[in-house]
Amino acid sequence: MSSIHSVHADAVSPVQHDPDELKDELSSSKGTLNIIQSAKLASEKEHKMSLLQGIKLYPKAIGWSVLISTCIVMEGYDVTLTNNFYGFSQFNRKYGEPTPDGSYQIPPAWQAGLSNGVVVGEIIGLLLNGWISERFGYRYTILGCLAMLTGFIAIYFTAQTVVHLQIASILCGMPWGVFQTLTITYASEVCPVALRGYLTTYINFCWGLGQIIGIGALMGNLSRTDEWAYRIPYGLQWMWPLPLAIGIFFAPESPWWLVRRGRVEDAKKSLLRLTSLDRETDFDADETIAMMTHTTALENKITKGANYIDCFRGTDLRRTEIVCMCWAIQNLSGNSFSNYSTYFLQAAGLSESTSYAFALGQYGINCVGVFGAWGLITLGVGRRTLYICGLAGLFTMLLILGFLGLAPDRQAASMATGSIMLVWALCYQLTVGTVCYSLVAEISTRRLQIKTVVLGRVLYNVVAIICGVLTPYMLNPIAWDWGNYAGFFWAGICFFCFIYAYFRIPEPAGRTFAELDLLFEQKVPARKFASTHVDVFAEHVDPEVMKKYEDQIAIANIQKGLKV
Repeated sequence: MSSIHSVHADAVSPVQHDPDELKDELSSSKGTLNIIQSAKLASEKEHKMSLLQGIKLYPKAIGWSVLISTCIVMEGYDVTLTNNFYGFSQFNRKYGEPTPDGSYQIPPAWQAGLSNGVVVGEIIGLLLNGWISERFGYRYTILGCLAMLTGFIAIYFTAQTVVHLQIASILCGMPWGVFQTLTITYASEVCPVALRGYLTTYINFCWGLGQIIGIGALMGNLSRTDEWAYRIPYGLQWMWPLPLAIGIFFAPESPWWLVRRGRVEDAKKSLLRLTSLDRETDFDADETIAMMTHTTALENKITKGANYIDCFRGTDLRRTEIVCMCWAIQNLSGNSFSNYSTYFLQAAGLSESTSYAFALGQYGINCVGVFGAWGLITLGVGRRTLYICGLAGLFTMLLILGFLGLAPDRQAASMATGSIMLVWALCYQLTVGTVCYSLVAEISTRRLQIKTVVLGRVLYNVVAIICGVLTPYMLNPIAWDWGNYAGFFWAGICFFCFIYAYFRIPEPAGRTFAELDLLFEQKVPARKFASTHVDVFAEHVDPEVMKKYEDQIAIANIQKGLKV
């Protein structure tokens, strides 16, 4: 039995226990508690745990993480609607303005406004989430957002003017911003090292799934000529909140969050709900809680506070910078360009129906690419390697897109453009698009994870706003009308992203959170992360912090004995 289980036998009383006696028993039990030793055992087990062992031990954690990550489907669905409605003739006739050729177009200013309205709402939701989720927990925060979203969708559904759509975009963006960070944090905190890369990157699959459903809803209504052609896709958003809320209500809270709140016994109960003890006899919940306790105490030493400003102090500044850039590079490598795929392909010369078919293929690749990334991770390819190689591939394909603009045969060039965008999407999802979710979850410290990921996603959204302003002007025929030449612009930006990633993004694969804390504290260069050995249990941690957790564990064990 783990040493953390141990209390003196005479600490158990059959019925009553005097408070002073309980205090004495607690004092005498301290000598038998050894959190560091238990934490070390749990850490060794995590390092030895294979993928199959992790699946057998944590099947419930996988299920709960998958359920909560499904909230991202809603965001992927709506962003797809917003950006691809610009190539939707029925939508343009309702909310657009006539052009000289007799068609209708949403003006570039409103295209940018609608796309960026979602992003502005997400930034507001992200910043609020940094406080709300740490105060009320992950479950209740998500439930509150689902309730808000149910009401906000009605504004989309009943919108009569483009202004109404703008209001809906901002309001719906707020809960979506919360989902962007909480899903990643929850996935990283309910699973062991062996599963962390898979569950965090699964979130990108949910994004792709939302895109497929969104583009499918648009294609299914292309033949309609009335207002229901765009109202039905908006109304379909109501199919998600209620079933998700019912499931999430019964989900266990993150044990890491409970440990940070000082609720050690509740953390153990939550951990037991995430595991299947009858299938893995070597597992000890107390040892795992001890590891969380030790990591929290170590971070209390390294990280002096838990506010946004603390993300920019000491070693956390480097971690915040890397997380922010990992997020930003998703847009800077050309992703915002691909979000306008139907509009871009139509500008390149494809018909409306063909452009949506290519977009559907692109979003299908977004989902399949995640499983491809899982295969590469399983083969031992590191996050850093995937990220850097992916940027090199994206740079090459963006250059090809640009050169296709010089082709004299526009019909052939447009088909080649659509094909290259599908290859681009596959490369993106195998690397940068998927691996980013794992990197941002692993690089940030547990104590500041929510706030660090929030700041990273805020920068992602700020970059998205800039891209969302530029891209419509690049592609709109009544504005700059760059067409394929926009590929040259994004290729240049992508090249600088490649240089940054090579020198700054480390390899976190296979490391416990405590080991990552120590690697950053020792200022190990990014290129040496994978080869550097660290011993987190040789580090001194604040004895007062450890004593606080020891007291809580001892009291819980003694009170448990009183109920026997």
